[in-house]
Order: sequence, then structure tokens, then C-alpha cells
Amino acid sequence: MEMNIFVVEDDDAVFTALKTGLESWSFKVTGPDRFDEVMRLFTEQQSQLVIMDVVLPKFDGFYWCREIRAVSEVPIIFLSSRDHPMDMVMAMNMGADDYIQKPFHTEVLHSKIQAILRRTYAYGKDKSNIIEWNGALIDIQRGVIRKEVDLTKNEFFMLTVLVESNNIIISRHGLMRKLWEDEQFVNDNTLTANITRLRQKLEEIALSEAIVTKKGLGYMAISFRRTPHVYPIHHIKKKLGSFVCFLARCDQFVDYA
Repeated sequence: MEMNIFVVEDDDAVFTALKTGLESWSFKVTGPDRFDEVMRLFTEQQSQLVIMDVVLPKFDGFYWCREIRAVSEVPIIFLSSRDHPMDMVMAMNMGADDYIQKPFHTEVLHSKIQAILRRTYAYGKDKSNIIEWNGALIDIQRGVIRKEVDLTKNEFFMLTVLVESNNIIISRHGLMRKLWEDEQFVNDNTLTANITRLRQKLEEIALSEAIVTKKGLGYMAISFRRTPHVYPIHHIKKKLGSFVCFLARCDQFVDYA
């Protein structure tokens, strides 16, 4: 079986060099053409291994590593010029299998790839268990469903602010001020309408109660629990740019701040 390696690298020269080398070793190489859609392209490619840079547009490699690891056990190798020990620790904590510093020897990269693939697929075990069905991504092995919901720019920004507040109430004035700082000019009535629409969209993925109104105080994104043996994961993305906002599990919000 031809192994597909998904390379997430924004430097065209480095990507081309990697692609040339990997293809000479009989690997198929693909990569994202948009760095705000890494997860969508990863699931489409059904790759057997991921090579990831740390510094990327939109979100860094640690973020995408955690996103991939939430739905797949595919091996992930970081390839980066950053050599601080904490970068390596962070990569391992996010679920990476190895961390190689640039510049690197192609023979070393090749041997590490072969070793990881051998360990992962030695028994013919296919780790690509993600199926797209009716707009949802289903991980058969882990019993996980990811569903996408389109958000406008304002809805996305408000949700990000509320989730990153970590169960702290954000006043209406504070929320409007943050929107203005991001050049999203809204008034009091527009804010109410945006919150209402956001709640309606969250209701589509059973998160209608995730944003709570504290009368006279403001809004708060809360954590909540459901039946322990049910594990839905909802994938919320920005409409303009289509990138991930956060993952909401049945038992918690995952804070990416």
C-alpha cells in the first residue's frame, strides 16, 4: 500500500524539498493549500503520517497537532527550526511522536519515518478510521463524531471571547469593547441579535445551553456534563476562512487559550 504523508509546512522551498525527498522514497505527499483548513484537508487525504512545522499562519503546529490527535492516532512528526526544550515538550504533550530540528539530515528523517510507520502499521492496522457522513466526520475506532457549524465573523469572535473567559462572566459592554477592538463595530441591539443567532446555531449541535445570560451582568460560556458513556465532539468553524474555533466534548469545553 502506498503511504500518504501529509506535510504541513508554509515555506514553499522547504515543502518542495520534503516532497521531492519523500517521493523519491516512494511516498505520496500532500499538503494544505490553505492553512485555516488543515483539519478538513487532513481528513480528506486519509494520510498515514503527518509532518508538521511549529510556526504556521493562523494557528501554530501545536494547535493542529492537538486537533488531529482528537480524532486520529496517525503518527505526527514535528519538523522545526525552533530548538527550545519547551517546544519539544509541548509537541510531545500535544501528542506528537517525534520532534526533529531544522536543519536536518534526510537520512535521519527517512529512518525515523520508516521506524514510526513500522511500529504503527506493522500488523496491518489501519489508523485512518475517519469517514465523512452527512456533513459529519465519524471516527469508527474511537466512537467520535465531529460536526461542523458555520459561524459569521462576529459570532466566531464572540464565541472565542466567551470560551477563553473560562467560566467568567463577560459584560455586554466588555464584549462590545472587544468587538470594537477587533474592528467589528456593533451596537447594543446588534450584539443581542448576534448572541441569539449564535445560540440558535449551537442548538443544532446540542449546545444551546452553553452560553448563559447572567441578568444585569452579561454572558458566560459554561462547562456541563452529560451521560458519561456518550462522547460527541462538535467541530465549530469560522464561516469566513473556515477554521476551527474550539472542540466541545460531552463533559467539558476545551480551552485553547
